[in-house]
Amino acid sequence: MRCPGQDTRYWKPGDIFEAPCPTCGNILEFFKDEPARSCKNCGHRVINPRMDFGCASYCKFAEQCIGELPPDLLAQRQELFKNRVAIEMKQYFHKDFKRIGHAAKVSRYAEQIALKEKADMAVVLTAAYLHDVGIKEAERKYKSAEAAYQEELGPPIAEAIMERLGAPAKLIKEVCDIIGHHHHPRPDETLNFKALYDADMLVNIEESRGNYLSNKESLEALIDKKFLTETGKKLAREVLLK
Repeated sequence: MRCPGQDTRYWKPGDIFEAPCPTCGNILEFFKDEPARSCKNCGHRVINPRMDFGCASYCKFAEQCIGELPPDLLAQRQELFKNRVAIEMKQYFHKDFKRIGHAAKVSRYAEQIALKEKADMAVVLTAAYLHDVGIKEAERKYKSAEAAYQEELGPPIAEAIMERLGAPAKLIKEVCDIIGHHHHPRPDETLNFKALYDADMLVNIEESRGNYLSNKESLEALIDKKFLTETGKKLAREVLLK
């Protein structure tokens, strides 16, 4: 059975259309489900200007369905997947706005760090949104939100969310590994872990400033000791020492 979006029996007028090549102006005919087409006149690979890429952001059969994805659409797929993870996180925490806000702040800082450090944005942002999903179950089971309980109970919940969204197995494995020790760095950590760890550390300090020594020298020493990336340290100084 074909996806209805790919089955021409369900197509409407306009699902086959013409568009000019941006390089030479030659007119190309597109089917709506084609990610790209090569211009017969100049050879330029033209991205489908009307491509509806929404379902491919989470469908595990996307590559089989629409073929090899050009970099432009692959980047869009990752962006859409990130947005769906964020929605799942908000639905999971429901009206716990404190934890939704925490995850959102961690993801914003994680994105800045990952960009500068050239980490894998899909892994880092997925981990950022889902890193604390073990808290609810920890509070139910152990009556505590201690880090060790979060790390024990978070990965299965995160795995179920990512599988529901059709995430690739490699991403699921790495994100679950990060969540499973996100408060406790190992001696030789990945760049993806470091980006998430620094972002979470920054937000935790920001939210609990009263629990840390508030003078500038002590905070500077804490940043140098605890943060794992140079970008994280720089960002922490900008946020905490302003």
